[in-house]
Amino acid sequence: MDLSDAADGGASDIGTAEPSKPDSKLARVAFAVGGGGLIGATLSDAIAVTGRHAGFNLLGSIELVQAAVVLLATSAMLIATITDNHASVHMLTSRLSSERARMMARVAAFVSGVTFLVILAGSAWISAEMWNAHEQSELLHIPFRWLRLLWLVVALLIAWQFFKRAFASTPREGEKA
Repeated sequence: MDLSDAADGGASDIGTAEPSKPDSKLARVAFAVGGGGLIGATLSDAIAVTGRHAGFNLLGSIELVQAAVVLLATSAMLIATITDNHASVHMLTSRLSSERARMMARVAAFVSGVTFLVILAGSAWISAEMWNAHEQSELLHIPFRWLRLLWLVVALLIAWQFFKRAFASTPREGEKA
């Protein structure tokens, strides 16, 4: 989604952009994982709330929701990257020529890719240090190592998507930039 800066007098295009549709298997898998996380979080929380009023408890509902949020957050970041729907402000680039704006978009994609590689390196370091600690949630004993591994894979995929965008061939005349 592109957001114009209202302070520069530019018209905002909120609501005018068509939503991007996932066209890759990776995006479909990310939607499925995120959807599963959303359903899991909603279901466990609904059962816990209903149980409080009906006289039974769902122990560990908070732990289930927290694990589901990992699925939701990782898939949401990956989907936003794949579909190029990160929020952005074009206060500077709207004043540049289209060629310069494309170049700046490539630089931004490259910097974003490097940023995710740094985040990946830090996360991998923590995961390596804690892998044999067998960390798990308190009540349900949900192992954290697999959630961390999921994050590592998704962070790598996000970095890859940004680098793909940064090093993509220049679009031809008439094609969408």
